Parts: sequence; structure tokens; C-alpha cells
Amino acid sequence: MAVLAACLLLLAPVATGGAAPSLGGQLQRALATPSAGPWISAGLVIDLSTGATLFARDADNSLEPASNEKLAVTYAALTELGPAYRFKTEVLGEGYRDGDIWYGNLVLKGFGDPSLTSHRLALLADELRKDGITRVTGHVVGDASWFDDERGVTGWRSSFYGIESPPLSALVVDRAQRNNRLVANAPLAAAAQFYRALSAAGIVTRGAVARPARGRPVLLATSYSRQLWRLIQVMDRDSDNFTAELVLKELGAEKLGRGTSAAGASVVVRDLREAGIPLAGVRVVDGSGLSRDDRVTARELGALLVVMWNKPMVRDVVWRSLATPGAAGTLEHRLLLPPARDLVHAKTGTTDIASALSGYVGTRYAFVVLQNGDPVDWTAAHEAQDSFVDALAARASA
Repeated sequence: MAVLAACLLLLAPVATGGAAPSLGGQLQRALATPSAGPWISAGLVIDLSTGATLFARDADNSLEPASNEKLAVTYAALTELGPAYRFKTEVLGEGYRDGDIWYGNLVLKGFGDPSLTSHRLALLADELRKDGITRVTGHVVGDASWFDDERGVTGWRSSFYGIESPPLSALVVDRAQRNNRLVANAPLAAAAQFYRALSAAGIVTRGAVARPARGRPVLLATSYSRQLWRLIQVMDRDSDNFTAELVLKELGAEKLGRGTSAAGASVVVRDLREAGIPLAGVRVVDGSGLSRDDRVTARELGALLVVMWNKPMVRDVVWRSLATPGAAGTLEHRLLLPPARDLVHAKTGTTDIASALSGYVGTRYAFVVLQNGDPVDWTAAHEAQDSFVDALAARASA
């Protein structure tokens, strides 16, 4: 009921007496900074103690979110999978074992771990060697069938592939990098890397191929990622697109049995709707915010921030995951003067046509600033956002 009440407050008209006029004037002036270009600026401020909307400008406009899209993915992942969730990578055996020989193939099956490294493959190889296997008569097979074969997402520019994100796959090692170059086939490259790890561990095999596992393979070893809350820290603080996209597909695979971006997006929308978050003008296509087809509203993001704040488990993870001024992350060089430096936890967002900053000012305010244009001047956008947040921080610290 508390969440519903907060969301009803968000949908209500802005109260003229809810905040001191001087604050509202400061926020309006920040969004209308003279250096801003001919773009759309939306802003929203919510009192966290009451859920009341203190300031709103174009809060219902449907805009491109840039990386503020990751906030909804964060909420859905923590709700559906839980902060202790771990991605797994399995070694399966097709065939049978006789003594120290495995007659058949070894399958390296990925389940969407964005943090899988060649070091962890070496540990899997060592585990098999310690178990007594010294020779495999078949191949090392890379199985990425947990997800679909789409390496990008609808609405991505072709230039995003391999630059803004490595290719999306359920089996990717070292973020699809080999000798500082992007690999052409991530599952095959992962199988080849495991082949090298097996050789280094003293296990002889016949080479690497990529395909789904066949028959009823036997589980031989498993490697697990760090807990999800730690991966979300990287996803949000550093705005890591790759992690966001694989988390989205993982939601689809785990909850709907379909490892696709569309399935994951439907889970995110379902969770937002069940939380009472207003979805008019909202469209979730990918997890990173790179898609030109994504849409959010300041109203939606503000309601989401309130919902996350009111759920202690979610709030604790989000609070630690958002960027902070002067620290490693996307706010390292912004908002460096007190009181903002000491109060702000926020998610940035930047593309050629969208800039955003959303988060919390201390324990007093949730805020959203969205800017769309073609293009958006990042320097001017950041100036407007920082002025907006500085005004809130000054009021929060008074």
C-alpha cells in the first residue's frame, strides 16, 4: 500500500506549495541554461520522505533514456534473480569415461556470464586434471544455446557492435577479446581458449568447435560468477552496456525460458507494472539504453527510484552501485564541490541524442533529468544537470 500511495502522489499534479518557489525557480533556470541547444529537457524531483512530487517539467514526455535504461534492468534483476544470484558456466561430457580417458567431447556451456575470463577457464581445466582426466578423444565444444544468436539488439547503430558492447552471447570469454582484438565468433573463441587451458593443464584434446550440446551430457565441472549485486555495481557505476544486455537476456532465459532481449524486456515491463510504476510512453527494448527504440519518462524513472528506495534490499544494492562524485565511475569528474560531492548517488546516461542523470540527493530527494536532441551537446547537458543537482544538494544540506 505504501508503494501504491507513493505512486499516486507521483501521478498527482505538482503542488504549488510543495516546495519553496526559490528552489523551483533554480531548477527551472538550470534546465534552461543559456548554453543548452534546441532540445527537450525533462525534470522531476520527489521528496523521499513523503513521496510528493516537488518539481516537474515535461515529466510525461516519452524520451530516449541513454544509460538510465539500466535502472529498470537493475530493479528487475534484483527482484527476479536476487542479489546473491550467480551466473554459471558448465563443463559437460558427451560420451563416457574409462580410466583417465574421456571418450567423446567436452562441452563448455555458457549461461550468460558477462564476467567469464580465461583465468576461470584455466581453473576449470585444472579441476578436470585433478579429477584424473588426461586425454579427451573428441573436441572441445562451445555451447551458447542458452541465449539466442542475436549479437546486437533492435535499434542499435551498426557502429555500436564491438565498441559500445562486445557481441552478445551466452558464452563469451574475456569480453570477446583475444590479443586486443574482437573475435569473430565468441562461442568458438571460448572453446578454443578452453582447449588451450586444457592443454596447459596436461589434458590432450582434438581442437575446438561451436554447437549446442547433444544427447544427455554429464556434468563434470562448474564455474560461478561473483554475486549479482557485485556485477550490478559494474553495470551501473561504470555504465557497462555488455553486462546490462546479458542480465536482460538472463531474465528472459530464467523466467520465461527464452534467452532473448525481447523476453527479458517483457520481464522488466512486468515488474515495473506490478510495482505500480506509470508506463505511459515507456518502451523497453534493450538493457543498456543504446537502442534508438527505447523510451522512458521522467515520471516513470522518478516512480522507479521511489519504489527502489522503499525496498531495503534493493535500496542497499542500488545505493552502492550508483556513481558518486569524485570516485571511480561515470561521475568521477563531475559535481566535485560540496555539498553535492557528499550527497549525490546517480546514474548517468550519454548517447549522441540523449543525456540523462537520475538518482538521489542524500536521503531527501529522488531526481530525474532527461535531455534529448539531435545532437545533444554533452558539455551543456552536463552543465544543466549539475546545476539542477547542485540546487537540490544545497537545499538538502541547509
